[in-house]
Amino acid sequence: MAEDRIPVIIGVGDVLDRPDDPCLGLEPLALMQAALRLAEDDGGGNLISEIDSLDIVNLMSWRYADPAKQLTARLGIAPRRAVYGPIGGESPVRLVHEAALRIAHGESAVAAIVGAEAQSTVAKAQRAGIALPWTPQLDGGPPPLRGDDFLHPLAARLGVTQPTNVYPFYDAASAAYWGQTPVEALAESGLLWSEYARIAAENPNAWLRHSFSPAEITEPTSENRLIAWPYTKRMVANPTVNQGAAVIVTSLARARTAGIAESRLVYFWGGAAANEPRDYLDRDQYYQSYAQDAVLEAALRVTAGRGFDALELYSCFPCVPKMARRTLGLDENVQPTVTGGLTFFGAPLNNYMTHAICAMARRIRGDGGLGLVYGQGEFVTKHHAIVLSAEQADHRLAPVDSAVQAEADIRRGPVPAFVEATTGPAALETFTVIYDRDGRPAHGVVLTLLQDGRRTMARVPADDEDTIERLVSLDRSPIGDGGILRASADGISHWQAV
Repeated sequence: MAEDRIPVIIGVGDVLDRPDDPCLGLEPLALMQAALRLAEDDGGGNLISEIDSLDIVNLMSWRYADPAKQLTARLGIAPRRAVYGPIGGESPVRLVHEAALRIAHGESAVAAIVGAEAQSTVAKAQRAGIALPWTPQLDGGPPPLRGDDFLHPLAARLGVTQPTNVYPFYDAASAAYWGQTPVEALAESGLLWSEYARIAAENPNAWLRHSFSPAEITEPTSENRLIAWPYTKRMVANPTVNQGAAVIVTSLARARTAGIAESRLVYFWGGAAANEPRDYLDRDQYYQSYAQDAVLEAALRVTAGRGFDALELYSCFPCVPKMARRTLGLDENVQPTVTGGLTFFGAPLNNYMTHAICAMARRIRGDGGLGLVYGQGEFVTKHHAIVLSAEQADHRLAPVDSAVQAEADIRRGPVPAFVEATTGPAALETFTVIYDRDGRPAHGVVLTLLQDGRRTMARVPADDEDTIERLVSLDRSPIGDGGILRASADGISHWQAV
């Protein structure tokens, strides 16, 4: 293979900003600029001026009118390609993978992927009534796309269009599918999350550098309130951070011309991507993701039987890495991260996986072997993985294979027809209970299957204490239990366990 068609990561950089005074906080543009400078220094090749392809991970904390134009002006560069990416937690993996493919195809020589968020400073300024002295935000224009914009209206009415309230559907359903009692499922989540916390405590770029025991993660307290059953605050992603990260990719030939040490090079072995139907009500079940399975199985095939020496399993909520480790055939003592996870390292919204790629590059440089970087976006919807190594692969970097998506699609079973505001007998398919800030149940949300196989979504009122208690019992899973759907004054069916 020609060295000018072999893509390599040559520089990575992370920035962490924790100002006491919000007015001194770095805005996302400044965080991105700093991260790119650190990535350039990390590689040692002084390549920012040669960037011909720039991808910016979608921003949420501060909406710029044209972030690509403004960042390139700050950097004093004019790349042929400067793109502001779409929303998605998997997007950094995809952007880095696509940058590598452009280099492999001769379409780019030096590419950079960068993102940042400053939600912590923004939130502090809002609470204090302070106007931040930053680059003005976009004046007008459409707001960022949210779950309410593409999910079923009934999901919006019931408050299950935010990831925190949707992922519990998968956690409850998958635990029952695996034959776990709720207490066993919580124990697995606590053990897994304590490992993420341990790695974050060792990462100087992490937002929370504190280890937590499994019990400290799963048991509700005044400092660790329940949010949506079975998740406590320490089991969900933490977006209130100020963090930036950047990755620089070039060809092996350009890296050697720039005098970059061989020990700094990280090679691409391959990658895969697949999606689930965007509206989670259009899926056949909630205990498994066929897209996740197909992507991880494809990544395993890239290793030709070697497996992985280091992992980054996306960790917005416990069900995601719990499903992933089973697909990969790993036991519950797996080390699932080199970064620290979205709870403890921090969740700079769409940009966590840029930090994860930085951490994986450092890990591979130090220890060698093969590293899996797996990202996920929306509601167990978008899945992308890449395999990285300190060793050059003996094959060309292949384009994303559409057969992986086809493999996911062919596994999908019939999707139950969805019906609203119906009554009669219905069995519990999956559920969550949403809590208020005082730790009291606000209401439950259930997905149920009618006797004719159709699916509906219903509410469990907070004053139906018997049904709420049945849902959150630690002794046995309620999945599959029978119940009755009844009409209510606002047109949303109520489900009562029987």
